[in-house]
Amino acid sequence: MATDQGPVVQSALLRNELIRLRKESGLTQEQVASELDWSPSKLIRVEGGRSSITKVDLDALLTRYGVSSESGRDRIHALNRGARERPWWASYRDDISAGYLDYVGYEAGAAFIRSFQPGYIPGLLQTPEYAEVLTANSADAVKVAPVVKLRLQRQSELARRANPPRQYYVIDEAVIHRHVGIKSDPAIMPNQLRYLADKAESDELITVRVVPFEAGAHPGLFGPFILLEFDGAMPDLLYLDTGRSSTLVSGDDPRISEYADDFEVLLRNAMSTGESIEFIRRVAEDMS
Repeated sequence: MATDQGPVVQSALLRNELIRLRKESGLTQEQVASELDWSPSKLIRVEGGRSSITKVDLDALLTRYGVSSESGRDRIHALNRGARERPWWASYRDDISAGYLDYVGYEAGAAFIRSFQPGYIPGLLQTPEYAEVLTANSADAVKVAPVVKLRLQRQSELARRANPPRQYYVIDEAVIHRHVGIKSDPAIMPNQLRYLADKAESDELITVRVVPFEAGAHPGLFGPFILLEFDGAMPDLLYLDTGRSSTLVSGDDPRISEYADDFEVLLRNAMSTGESIEFIRRVAEDMS
């Protein structure tokens, strides 16, 4: 089990594993709690992610569930150790909303990121200059620096993972044409576009495709969304962010599959990867 997925994902994987083992053993939470002389609420909190679990208590659960192999127990204990680590994004808690940091925690451990963005370059592909001028138009002045710093650290933290995630971005053509930063430094946007094209061309894990105006109406007109997939027994997640409010959708919520279908529709409407890169470079040249 990779240890660089971050504590949020490893905690979720641990909870899923413990619930699976209990159910495969044919036991209810009340039965397990009674046999281990725990209060039912203790196990409920552990399985719900509202309480951590000690090594001793985890050993007791694994024994009760019949996990006897050393490798199996070691794998689950490794998840527990990872779940208890302090996340790198904890230092932003005074400046960034808890809801958004929850998303960052899941993103940090994702294996596949799919994103549609109709308004601006996705955060994981932004240059520092673009991120700063964009954030200055949407946040209080005192919040600009930490927001930009978090955005750039998200990029660097994903890049240094042993197995970085695959990233697939679909962007509306309007994003490419909008000359962000023109009032302060006209070079910001063409430089951003060149950086975007370079990343898509040189990094085999990153794909960028553009939905042209000629595609007409498409599902992405209703707003941006991000889909996260994970290694291990963990369901996909959907993140919706309007700029003023955000929603993190998990489990078997039907919206996850609906947005996954929408993403496929967007791909059918988008230029190919090569055409998209060529188009982005052409617009950058026209802006320069």
